[in-house]
Amino acid sequence: MIGAVVLALVALYLFTAVPGSLDYALKIRGRTVLAMLAVAVAIGASTVVFQTITDNRILTPGIMGFDALYILIQTTVVFVFGSFALATADPMLSWIVELIVMAGFAMLLFRWLFGGARRAGGAVRSIHLMLLVGIVFGVFFRSLSEWMQRMIDPAEFAVLQDAFFASFTRPDPQLLVFTLVIVGAAVTALVPLLPTLDVLALGEAPAIGLGIRHRRVVTALFGLVAVMVAASTALVGPTLFFGLIVANLAYAVAGSFRHRHTLPMAIALGLVCLVGGQLVLERVFALQTTLSVVIEFAGGILFLVLILRRSPR
Repeated sequence: MIGAVVLALVALYLFTAVPGSLDYALKIRGRTVLAMLAVAVAIGASTVVFQTITDNRILTPGIMGFDALYILIQTTVVFVFGSFALATADPMLSWIVELIVMAGFAMLLFRWLFGGARRAGGAVRSIHLMLLVGIVFGVFFRSLSEWMQRMIDPAEFAVLQDAFFASFTRPDPQLLVFTLVIVGAAVTALVPLLPTLDVLALGEAPAIGLGIRHRRVVTALFGLVAVMVAASTALVGPTLFFGLIVANLAYAVAGSFRHRHTLPMAIALGLVCLVGGQLVLERVFALQTTLSVVIEFAGGILFLVLILRRSPR
């Protein structure tokens, strides 16, 4: 049923309200749908996997500071070279740099915290310590970005603001192809690990008791999550709460903890949210706002609801 809804929404978006040439409209709208597919797959799958690793349905990969690091990169370019450099930079070079920096930061953080078995004093390095350090780095990146934003010219800051919100329309065709290849390869690598993810959902101790090499598997999964989120963010921009929305909707709709149900459901619901939202914004509200703003608003409300519902526990 969800698949049928996705196909119907895609067909409505592609073939209705065409103002001119159908071929030209399909070319432009087709890129938008493919960009939404890349984001839905990357963010939906990575969030479900990340929440399984951390055993927490409120956290998303964004907690590690990906969005803050992306904004810091854009702000640094404008602060050092000016807004003209940001507007005229080679898209492929920018995408590669952003992908390497964000994915590299995540993996270096993970290797630093999990490089040894124990820390001084004997405390085992844990996922929760990694999350705490990620939050601290995220706050640091945001603070540094805000300091530079106050120093730059207001006109250049207006140009920089466009990078603060995700844009799903008219992505660069070459970057779109590379992103789809990377995300597709990462999801393909996840498929054989779906039964392993079901075991990891039981907790670290039960998973180890059932024969899972916990640290090795978590390292591989975290690497896949980092690559998918970095590739998606480098393509369209930051999407802080999108993963939170689609993952929790997937848990509710699928009605199962098995990842062979929840992971595809998160991807499908991500496409429903993106394509359906863009369809409504374009055909009903005449693009008076952007889809990313609506997503962040709805995601923020959902985050507060989840926090308040869990507070008694």
